[in-house]
Amino acid sequence: MNLLVDFAQTGQIGPLHCGMPLSEAEALLGPGRPHPAIRMKGPDIDGYPYAWGGLELATTQRLVSEISIRLSPGSTTKLPPLVLPDSESYPSTVLREDLIAGLDAVGCRHDVNDRLTFGEQSSILTRPAGVCAVFFPPGRGDHMPHHEHHYLGVIYKHTA
Repeated sequence: MNLLVDFAQTGQIGPLHCGMPLSEAEALLGPGRPHPAIRMKGPDIDGYPYAWGGLELATTQRLVSEISIRLSPGSTTKLPPLVLPDSESYPSTVLREDLIAGLDAVGCRHDVNDRLTFGEQSSILTRPAGVCAVFFPPGRGDHMPHHEHHYLGVIYKHTA
């Protein structure tokens, strides 16, 4: 939870930040797994992510333009040691209420993100970092104890 709250508050994950060269991120994390479009069209294609387990970095002109952590409620997510030291994977079930409480505890302002709040999905945007968190109810096949709650599916920072 501390990792998610820190990211939401600062827009950075440790030394990883939007605007840094992909080569610097790969020097810190090791080579990422490129999206199939990158493998087909080459490393200069924009907007597709390189992945390190649940951590993804999308690029524009070989600079990091988005940092995201994807979660799958009810399972575990793998993150590189730079992101989550001393742990190869961690439980990826995060209730909306728990993340909101963590943000409130550190004084991180957040507002409803109207662009991504619709249907059964909800979203918040943190201030001033501009990190977006998107929450979903569990799917029918998910073995979650509280089907009425929303769970974090992705948290990301994107630059234009």
